[in-house]
Amino acid sequence: MIHSTNTYNKSVWASLALLVLICSCESQFKEVQKMGVSVFAPTGEADSINLTYTDSGHVQANLKSLKMKDYGGVTFPFTEFPKGIFLTLFDKQGSKTYVKADYAVSYRATNLIDLQNNVVIYTDAGQKMTTEQLYYDQKQEWFFTEQVFQFTDPKGNSTGKGIDFSRDFKIVKTHDFSGQVAE
Repeated sequence: MIHSTNTYNKSVWASLALLVLICSCESQFKEVQKMGVSVFAPTGEADSINLTYTDSGHVQANLKSLKMKDYGGVTFPFTEFPKGIFLTLFDKQGSKTYVKADYAVSYRATNLIDLQNNVVIYTDAGQKMTTEQLYYDQKQEWFFTEQVFQFTDPKGNSTGKGIDFSRDFKIVKTHDFSGQVAE
C-alpha cells in the first residue's frame, strides 16, 4: 500500500509540475506574441494643410487637405489624405488643372497618387472628367483609370470605361468609349 501511495504522490507532483510549466510557457508565449505585433500608426499628422510646390522659382502645384497622415516609417512609405484633397497643377504657361477627391494616397517610391471617391478633374478650358478612382503619375504628368468615367468638353460629351490622358487633356486615350466629341 505504501508503494502505491508513493507512486500516486509522484504522479500528482509530476502533473502539478507539468501544469505549472504549461501555464508558464503559455504566459511567455503571449508576451512574445505581443512583442511581434507591430503598431501601424502614422509617423506624422497634420490638419488643414496648404502646401505649395515650386521648382526653379515656378509654382508647380498647390495641395490642400483637411487631414494628412504620413506613414514614412513603413517599408513602402506613403502619405494618406483620409478627408480628401484639392490639388491645383500649374503648367509652364500658367494654365491650371484642378483635381478633387474625397480620399487620396500618395506613394513615395512610385510617385503615384491614388485618388478615390467622387474624383473630379477639370481645366480652365472647360474640360471636366469624373470617376470613382483615378491614378496620377507625378513624374509623367499622366492620369489613368480602368473605372467608368464621364468626360465633358466644350466640343462634346462622352462616357466610357478606362481612360489615360495628359494632365492638360491634350493627349487622351480611351479604352471603351461612347459619345461625341467634335474636332
